Amino acid sequence: MGLLEDLQSRILIGDGATGTLLYSHGIDSCFEELNITKKEEIQRIHRAYVEAGADVIQTNTYAANYQKLARYGLEDAVKDINISAVRIAKQAAKKDAYVVGTLGGIRSFQKNAISTEEVKRSIREQLFWLLNEGVDGLLFETYYDFEELKTVLSLARKETSKPIITHVSLHDIGVLQNGTSLYDAFQELESLGADVVGLNCRLGPSHMIQSLEEVPLLDRAFLSAYPNASLPAYVEGKVEYATNQEYFVESAKAFRNQGVRLVGGCCGTTPAHVQAMSQALKHEKPITQKKVKIRPVVEIKEQEQTKEPHLHDLVKERRSIIVELDPPKQLGPTKFLDGAKALHKAGVDAVTLADNSLASPRVSNLAMASLMQQQTDARPLVHITCRDRNLIGLQSHLMGLHTLGINQVLAITGDPSKIGDFPGATSVYDVSSFDLISLIAQFNEGLSYSGKPLGQKTNFSIAAAFNPNVRHLDRAVVRLEKKISYGAHYFITQPLYSTKQIEEVYEATKHLEAPIYIGIMPLTSARNARFIHHEVPGIKLSEDILARMDATGEDRIKGEVEGLAIAKDLIDTAYELFNGIYLITPFLRYEMTEILTRYINDKQLVTTERKN
Repeated sequence: MGLLEDLQSRILIGDGATGTLLYSHGIDSCFEELNITKKEEIQRIHRAYVEAGADVIQTNTYAANYQKLARYGLEDAVKDINISAVRIAKQAAKKDAYVVGTLGGIRSFQKNAISTEEVKRSIREQLFWLLNEGVDGLLFETYYDFEELKTVLSLARKETSKPIITHVSLHDIGVLQNGTSLYDAFQELESLGADVVGLNCRLGPSHMIQSLEEVPLLDRAFLSAYPNASLPAYVEGKVEYATNQEYFVESAKAFRNQGVRLVGGCCGTTPAHVQAMSQALKHEKPITQKKVKIRPVVEIKEQEQTKEPHLHDLVKERRSIIVELDPPKQLGPTKFLDGAKALHKAGVDAVTLADNSLASPRVSNLAMASLMQQQTDARPLVHITCRDRNLIGLQSHLMGLHTLGINQVLAITGDPSKIGDFPGATSVYDVSSFDLISLIAQFNEGLSYSGKPLGQKTNFSIAAAFNPNVRHLDRAVVRLEKKISYGAHYFITQPLYSTKQIEEVYEATKHLEAPIYIGIMPLTSARNARFIHHEVPGIKLSEDILARMDATGEDRIKGEVEGLAIAKDLIDTAYELFNGIYLITPFLRYEMTEILTRYINDKQLVTTERKN
């Protein structure tokens, strides 16, 4: 009798966590490598679960793929680790339990960091060795990215007719990260060939049971659940889970009542938890009918209309100027607010506020944007970096911006911490700029990262960065196209210092519908020009510009005048090719960008008069 035949008539008990037991023994390295270096230890853990009552054990291969093993320099050991893992599990199982080959999710928050093709390559290699060693089935577990799970399931179904178990992981009750309901996800997995569908990790028994209450029994696939022992606690530098074996007796019965036929454990669970579930269900039969709980529909309010057009709409209709004015490094907002007032009066459409540019701490751009909005009537465009906030902080920040009525944002990666004032500080980078764009777009649909409704849709206009100062401009344009697919509405470039380069950017991007604001930052001195030329990555000034700035010597006034003259030459070219111009204020000298703003507006006035 095989695994699926057994599930027809009985409830099977799965094993618990392997990593939890290894971690408790002081092992905090690559657990999969232990299939080679500590075979007896892994076999003892498998056998402990079988003796506790597990009918199904999984190989110690959760991260035994090329991508994850490469972190430890073990990418060439995929074959040996997977082969050894299956053999160890089979020796431990004897004829008392089924052995399923485990393949864990590869992608994390940064979905685009690993391409679909790379995922396929890694999974295909791991699949080959697991199947070649004769596992009784496959278990795909801990998949937050539903698209990734569907991809690997489809791949595996073509390779084998053996039972396939698929487990999604949820951030919130009953809904996937992309907003798909759990039942809809299960139906889709069933249609793609999964024999068992279920949940593992992230949630404890209570939330997992609540999620399954909303899921009817499926036509063909069986239901499974592998909950964590509890919510984790962080104690003296270690992650700990509550020891609650008795609670798992009650929980196991509740899982059975929701139609689960394969129940095991994930993080924090031990042989004691498995024994508790086995004892609770050894005389129980699986249910064939259940009453489904209907979740109340959460109303998501539509986006509130903005008082003025979004920048990405406005720049399609007319000339538009935005100016970057960095928040101050020292306390006291007066000079910044004076600059914002002057720029607004000069006619800029928005003042952009960097997010701790060059990884140096400044007054919060959210605080300055709020003050600016209240005291100057200038429109803020707030930069958001991936560097300083984790995924929780980013979402809180976006909710705060929306609450304050600030809806113009620029999503960027952010300079690494090591280049700033505190090189020992940690760069977070939970997500990439692509993922941040996608997150903001998901907020515009009224959904948080976890897929949970926000109660209303945000109304963010999403700008993205474009760096044309690269060797291969065509590759940079491909990134723009990718950012558009993730939800970017328009682009803001790094500063350009060549009229020829501006023309090249136009030719390379004229096929895009998304508008582009061309970045121009006036030089302030010969020293400033030399610094930008030699030390700012990707930017090179022409010999003519360097000579013009060098001729100003140490005279600050002459340096600013020449810098403005060069900027005006660049503006003349950009003006003819692009509707949007992005002026970057150097060293909070807003008078310079105020002059350039008036220069652009005067050009527009002359153009209009000529047409009339």
